[in-house]
Amino acid sequence: MFNTVREDIRTVFARDPAARTTLEVLLAYPGLHALWAHRVAAFLWRHRLRLLARLVSHFSRFATGIEIHPGATIGRRFFIDHGAGVVIGETAEIGDDVLMYQGVALAGTTLEKVKRHPTIGDNVVIGAGAIVLGAIEVGSGARVGAGSVVVDPVPPGETVVGIPGRTVRGRRSPLADLEHADLPDPVAEAIRLVRDDQEKLAERLERLERPPRETRPATSPDSAADEQEVLTESRDGVGG
Repeated sequence: MFNTVREDIRTVFARDPAARTTLEVLLAYPGLHALWAHRVAAFLWRHRLRLLARLVSHFSRFATGIEIHPGATIGRRFFIDHGAGVVIGETAEIGDDVLMYQGVALAGTTLEKVKRHPTIGDNVVIGAGAIVLGAIEVGSGARVGAGSVVVDPVPPGETVVGIPGRTVRGRRSPLADLEHADLPDPVAEAIRLVRDDQEKLAERLERLERPPRETRPATSPDSAADEQEVLTESRDGVGG
């Protein structure tokens, strides 16, 4: 247990540059408190003490602003930064080394008592305010941009942004370098490409509709000689 606590504290220092002292982390990090409370609630849940588990979860929500269902499965070195408004559903599964920001929801989309919440792989980053809906899988190493709504599976290592979430290929950056204000926008990129194509078509159409220049008929060598003879005679007449 103590090794796990030490690992959790090291995770906070590794993920949050605002962390200063161990005492501060122990006393003033709601994401850490919610994680510890969840481990107690999950233990009770697995041992069929469901009401007590829900009460522990409910108290944790009141104290931290983070709601984690006791039935959720969470891996090692999980860190919730700030944490206010985070909701993790009953059948959600979270892998190791996952970083989650405030306002994230791992929500279900059905009333049936089946697997209805997302499965999050290892080394995933989920930005502030993102919502992941349904029993979908977010692959290991993926990133979900702030404010995104993810309704389809996310391949490993990809970045998803927008509403609904769209995969942005070829723009992967380091895991710890999630820049919420500098995420690619696939919709804006598509509009830019369409606009560029439209401008090229307009230029081509303008060239095709432009009237041809008037061309002077080419003169043959004989006609050029006759013209030179006429000019010579005219000069001679003027001189005489």
